[in-house]
Amino acid sequence: MAVAVTFLAGLAGHGVSRYLVNGGMVSSESESTLADAALAEGFPGAEPNLVLVVRSELPLDDPAVREAGLALTDRLRSEPGATAVASYWAPGGEALIAADGNSVLVTARLPFSTSEDRTAARRLLDEVDGAFPPLQVQAGGPLAVAQDIEDRSAHDLHLAELLALPLMLLLMLLVFRGLLAAMLPVLVGVISVVGTFAVLRGLTEFMDVSVFALNITTALGFAMGVDFSLFVVSRFREELAGGSNVSDAVAASARRAGRIVVFSASISIMTFAGLLVFPLGFLRSIAMAAIAVMALAAVVALTVLPALLAVFGRNIDRFDPFARLRRPRGIPGREGFWHQTALLVMRRPVVIALPVVTVLLVLASPFRDVAFSLGDDRLLPSSAPAYQATEAWRTDFPSAPTRVDVVLDELDVADTEALDGYARSLSALPEVASVETASGRYSAGVRLSPLCDPATAPTVPDCAGLDRYASESGVWIAVRSEVEPDSAAAANLVRAVRAEPAPEPVLVGGSAAELVDVKAVLAERLPWSLTWIALAMLFLLFLLTRSVFLPAKAIAVNLLSLTATFGAIVFIFQEGHLRWLVGDFQVTGTTNLLMPILVFCLAFGLSMDYEVLLLSRIREEYLRTGDTVQATALGLERTGWLFTSSAAIVATVTVCLATSGMTPLKLLGVGLTLAVLLDATLVRALLVPAVMRLAGSANWWAPRPLRLRR
Repeated sequence: MAVAVTFLAGLAGHGVSRYLVNGGMVSSESESTLADAALAEGFPGAEPNLVLVVRSELPLDDPAVREAGLALTDRLRSEPGATAVASYWAPGGEALIAADGNSVLVTARLPFSTSEDRTAARRLLDEVDGAFPPLQVQAGGPLAVAQDIEDRSAHDLHLAELLALPLMLLLMLLVFRGLLAAMLPVLVGVISVVGTFAVLRGLTEFMDVSVFALNITTALGFAMGVDFSLFVVSRFREELAGGSNVSDAVAASARRAGRIVVFSASISIMTFAGLLVFPLGFLRSIAMAAIAVMALAAVVALTVLPALLAVFGRNIDRFDPFARLRRPRGIPGREGFWHQTALLVMRRPVVIALPVVTVLLVLASPFRDVAFSLGDDRLLPSSAPAYQATEAWRTDFPSAPTRVDVVLDELDVADTEALDGYARSLSALPEVASVETASGRYSAGVRLSPLCDPATAPTVPDCAGLDRYASESGVWIAVRSEVEPDSAAAANLVRAVRAEPAPEPVLVGGSAAELVDVKAVLAERLPWSLTWIALAMLFLLFLLTRSVFLPAKAIAVNLLSLTATFGAIVFIFQEGHLRWLVGDFQVTGTTNLLMPILVFCLAFGLSMDYEVLLLSRIREEYLRTGDTVQATALGLERTGWLFTSSAAIVATVTVCLATSGMTPLKLLGVGLTLAVLLDATLVRALLVPAVMRLAGSANWWAPRPLRLRR
C-alpha cells in the first residue's frame, strides 16, 4: 500500500518545480510591491532586467562594431515580450557609454515570471555570448543574475551531493549496523519527500509557492528519516537484546519510540506553524513544506517502519560489512562513555556549565551587529560574468540602477507646476544625488534641465523624456542616490521620501523600499510568531515531561544554541572572517535575510528531535529509579550515541555544501554544520546534564494534579 501511495504521490508531484516561483520575501500588499507592480504595468521601460555590457578591441564607433551592435540590438527587439530595448548604437543612446569610454550598454526588459520565460531567457543569453564578433558581451542585470544563481546553485548542489553521498552511505552503514537497516531512513525520506512534492503541487493551484520549499522538503525529509529511523530501530534492537521476541519488540519500539516521534514531529509542526503569521510567500511556503514533510515522515515512521521491522525481524542486522570490527552491543549500561560523561559533568555542574555558556555567548555576540539584506548579484562569486557585468553597470555608467522609485498614479502630467514642486522637494532631501521625471532633472532643490510641457516635449533640448516618465498610468519619479540599498542611510531615505508631502497619493518602491517593508512586517508579526512558538513548545513539552521547568529549559537552551550559530554566521559571512577556512566569498557587510531563516528551520527541527529524545528517555529512567542524577546519566547513555550519530550524518552532508562558490549555499552549509555539532556536543552532552543537576527536584515540579507520578 505504501508503494502504491508513493507512486500516486510521485505522479501528482511530478514536475512541481515548473510551478514554483522565485522571491516571495515581500508582502504582496506592501507599498513597495504595489509600486513595483504599478511601475511594471505603466512604465515597462523604467528599469531593464537585462543589461548587456559590450566591449570591443576596435573603437566603439568602428563600422564593423556598429554593425554588430545594431544586429545585437535587433536581436533583443525580436525576442517575444521584449520591451524598452535601448542601445548605445540606437537613437538616444549617447548616455549608454561608460565613463572611461571603453564599454557601452544594450538594455531591455524581458518577461521572466514563468518557466517558459526562464527557458527563453537562458536560450537568449547563450545565443548572445560570442555570437556578434567583434563584440565581447557580458550579460548582467536582475535577469542574468537570477539565471546565473539558479544554474550555479543547481551545479553546486549536484557537486555537494556527489561528495556527500558516499560518505553519508558509509556513515549510515556504520550507524545502522547493516544494509537493511541503513535503507530504512532512505525509505522514510523518499516517501515523505515525494508525498510533500504532491502537496506542494496542490498548493500551487491556490497560492505562489517558493522554489526554496523544495530545498526545505528534501533536507528535512531525509534528516527526519535518519532521526526517526534511528529512534525506532535502536529501540527495536534494545528490546530484542533485553529478551523480547520480534513481535513484542516491534510493539514496544512502536509504543516507546513512537511516542518520541509523535512529540518531536508535533513540536516541530507547531513551531513551523508560527511562520504562517507572516504575510510573506517565502515564509509561508517554507512553513507548509516543513509541516507536510514532518507529518508524513512521522506517519511513515509509525506505520511503515514497524511493519518492515516485523518482516525483517532479527535479520535487520544482516549484510553488515563492518560486523567483524564491531563489539557486541547489548543494552547500554552504567559503564558506557555517555554515562560516565554525564556523571562527570554532574559532579561539577557549575564548573562545566559556566565555560559552555560563556563559549556560546561569545559565539552569539556578533549577532548584535547583524545587518540584513535581501541579496543581490554579490551572492555570486566575483568570477561570475553576471556579477562582473552588473558591477560594471552599477559603477561605470551614469545610468546606474535607481535606488528609490516614486509612482504617482493619479497625477496628471499636464500639471507641471505640482510635479515640478514635488520633484524639487525630493531632490533637496539628504542622500539624494538627483531626481529625474517628466518635468526635468533636479539636484539639491534646483532644476537642471527645462520643464517638459506635453505639447513641446519632443522639441525641448535636453528634456528628461516625457515618454519614459509619464503614461496613462500617471508619473514616475526616479530618485537616485549613492547610498547602498541595504544600508541604514537608504532606509532613512525611503522613510523621508514617504514622509515628503506630495500633490497626489504616492507609492514608493525599489530594493531599498522592499527591505524597509520586509523589516517592518517582520517586526510587526514577530512577537505573535514567537509567542505562538513558545506556548506550543511549553504545552507539548509539558505533556511529554509533566514538568514546568524542563520545557522552559529546553526553550532557553535551544535559543542559546541557535543564537550562537547566528553569531558565527555574522562573524564569518557579514564581517568576512575565516575565509581561509570556509572558502572565498564576497563580503557585503550584510547578512542575507533568507539564509538565517533556512538555517533556523532546519536546525530547529533537528535540535527538537534531540531534545525530545533525551528528555523522553530521562523521564522514562526517572519513573523507574526516582533518581534525577541516575536518570540523566542513563538517559544520556541510551541516547547520546543516537543524536551524535544523527549529527555526524547531517554534518557530512551540510559541510559539503560549504564547498559551493555561492554565498547562500556556503552560508547554509557552514551554519547547519555548526548548529548540529554545537547542539550534539556542547549543548546535549555537557550543558543539559549540568542544568539537570543544578535544578535537582525542580526538574519535575508541576501543579499537584498534573505532577509526574511514578
